[in-house]
Amino acid sequence: MAINITSLPCVSYAMPALASWPKPRYTGRIMPALPTAILFDLDDTIIQAYAKPEEAWWRLLERFRGELPDDADRFARMHRAILEEGRTFWSDPVKAARWRLDLAGARRLVVRRALARLQLADDVLADRIGDAFTELRRQEYKLFPDAHDTLDRLRAAGIKLALVTNGAALTQRAKVVRFDLEHRFEHIQIEGEFGKGKPDPEVYIHVLGRLGVPPQACWMIGDNVEWEVVMPQRLGMRGIWYDPHGMGLPADSTVRPDRILTRLGELLE
Repeated sequence: MAINITSLPCVSYAMPALASWPKPRYTGRIMPALPTAILFDLDDTIIQAYAKPEEAWWRLLERFRGELPDDADRFARMHRAILEEGRTFWSDPVKAARWRLDLAGARRLVVRRALARLQLADDVLADRIGDAFTELRRQEYKLFPDAHDTLDRLRAAGIKLALVTNGAALTQRAKVVRFDLEHRFEHIQIEGEFGKGKPDPEVYIHVLGRLGVPPQACWMIGDNVEWEVVMPQRLGMRGIWYDPHGMGLPADSTVRPDRILTRLGELLE
């Protein structure tokens, strides 16, 4: 079904910086039991992938204790520097759109900058640390416990399902295969294959067209409030935020998800 984007509400075709967008209005409408279609994010929604970076980086750096300063304070400062450099690096939407297609390269750059910041510049060591973190994350990917069951029950109920994920084509497609997801979705859309990623409106509009449903009959579910709540709501969909660790929205957040889940299985309860 072709979708006329000019008929969709509040779409900003110039794609201004996310920080400049007005926040979506919370309507307070009662959520319907189940929609015609549901769009799912992949990382940290279907599979556990990148959550709790503070803990993961600390464990990774412990492996390099023999090659890093043995002073406990400097070790802690290095850990903090990597996290801070990472936050700065990924806070630029333009840079993020480029480098999320090369996470390994991005991590190398972040560690290089962190070491240089502490007067420990060593690009070879930095790249080894960055690559080790990439491999650590890959090894520790795991399916959320109720993911398969929830998807299978939704499909059995006649709900059209799509997987919409940012990231490199080979990396994300490998996850789809590894976790037996291909047959569970009517449509799988990967940024590296499609050519655009969330929160570009064309990403969602294309998926809606492939599923043949209007935005009002669709939910988007994921852990990123900008990608899975703000833009979907702007396009007329329901935006559902997935908060598996129960962290809650920041106190100063003005984003109002239509629903917050801590388990995917709550969709069916």
